[in-house]
Amino acid sequence: MRFEIMGPLRVVDGGETYTIGARKIEILLTVLLVRADSVVPAGELMKEIWGDVPPRRASAGLHVYISHVRKFLQRPGRDGGPVSTRSPGYVLQLGSDELDSRRFEQLMQQGRAHARAGRHEPAAADFEQALALWRGPQLDECHGPVLQGFQTWLREARLECLEMLVESRLALGRHRETVNDLVRLTTEHPLRETFHQQLMLTLHRCGRRADALRQYQVARRLLDEELGLPPCRALQELHQAILTADDDRLEPWSGPGQPVLSRG
Repeated sequence: MRFEIMGPLRVVDGGETYTIGARKIEILLTVLLVRADSVVPAGELMKEIWGDVPPRRASAGLHVYISHVRKFLQRPGRDGGPVSTRSPGYVLQLGSDELDSRRFEQLMQQGRAHARAGRHEPAAADFEQALALWRGPQLDECHGPVLQGFQTWLREARLECLEMLVESRLALGRHRETVNDLVRLTTEHPLRETFHQQLMLTLHRCGRRADALRQYQVARRLLDEELGLPPCRALQELHQAILTADDDRLEPWSGPGQPVLSRG
């Protein structure tokens, strides 16, 4: 069985895909999956389902919802189910089942290790596989900190994975095929300075120096209008190197927070 929570909740088993139509039951199962293999106190589950003002019979309602989750996950030929009662709440034990968010983390770690070792071909493949697991926004109007925290982590992890994928592609010399992706990313995430920095460097390496300098002005204006801040030091240094055509000082992209200019 494979659980997928990097998007609307769904369960894949034996080639069939199952979803839950009842909102509160969907929230309950998602929380148990986010905290898989850990006991989630009943109070936390009720907060995730109902927020700070649960109904008078919330404990009884939670018990009913747990029963529905167990029935939903029960499959022919399987003894029992993955959800157990364990004081002070409930736990979903994955066992041999798969969870897409854990696979995502594993692929990111593998890709990062490959990239640090200079193995950018397998690194790019790992990052691409990780990103392919993301299916869009998860749940709207989450009440509790568990799902809110998970969504925040997932958004940030996805952006980090995109940044690392671009780094590996640039290290492999895939500049021209990366330009359009970076244009889209700087549009979707205009305050993410790393994407502007990567786009400037990519345009420069494609022989589009004027466009690279123009992109700096776009980033500078956005940061000033939205945050009242100047571009970060790395972005300013890259702009100066391109402006002065100091190609001897420009290095291959070395990642967010790393110098892009040689100091020799």
